[in-house]
Amino acid sequence: MNNTNPKEDNSDQEDLSSKKVEEYLHHHPEFFHQHLDLLETLSIPHPSGNAVSLIAKQLELFRSKYHDLESQLTGLIEIAKDNDTSSSRMHELTLALLEAKNIEEVSKNLDKVFTDCFLTDYSSIRIIKKFDEKPTNNIFVNENDENLIYFEKELNSSQSTCGLPTLAQAKFLFGNTVATEIKSCAIIPMSFTNLEGLIAIGSKDENRFHYSMGNLFLTQMSEVIATRLITLLDSEGTCKE
Repeated sequence: MNNTNPKEDNSDQEDLSSKKVEEYLHHHPEFFHQHLDLLETLSIPHPSGNAVSLIAKQLELFRSKYHDLESQLTGLIEIAKDNDTSSSRMHELTLALLEAKNIEEVSKNLDKVFTDCFLTDYSSIRIIKKFDEKPTNNIFVNENDENLIYFEKELNSSQSTCGLPTLAQAKFLFGNTVATEIKSCAIIPMSFTNLEGLIAIGSKDENRFHYSMGNLFLTQMSEVIATRLITLLDSEGTCKE
């Protein structure tokens, strides 16, 4: 006795037929070119629950793909603009460094470039060296200065950090007068064989330097600035041994 349910047989045959139709259309995408009349009768489900024609669905898919491509293109354009801006800023930074004839001018020129081109509010350089007495120039810091403990993370890892500085960090880098105005900053270490120090860029805008910012551009900046500083320190005979 055959216990096969006729409905199940019909279902299997229907599924098999559907697969064959799907496979056929996949290998013959031009099928509807010779059967345009079928397009008027075909309908497929729509997210809204209503049936739409195949042409309408294709148009919907094309529009979706167009918007996706448009978004990708817009993203690429924005990246290109950012790269152009970064390149221009680095160019101005390099010129400012080359124009500086001593360490004091480096600090002064960088402050102007950071303000005018990088749209920040404050900047500072701290060069760490060994001194028998307290340095008279605030650009230089004795390697035994107790405040350096606040920058162990940056100096030990040679990685820049961005975000809200602690009050102690802000005071050391930017001075007591403006320390409370610093809402975000980038702390960039200079860790080289003959130069160790810190570069800091501060802003009154808490979103200017976010903790999630990348380090590549800051690292490149550190290398350019440090190279010029080493040259000037060598000429002055004060470079780290």
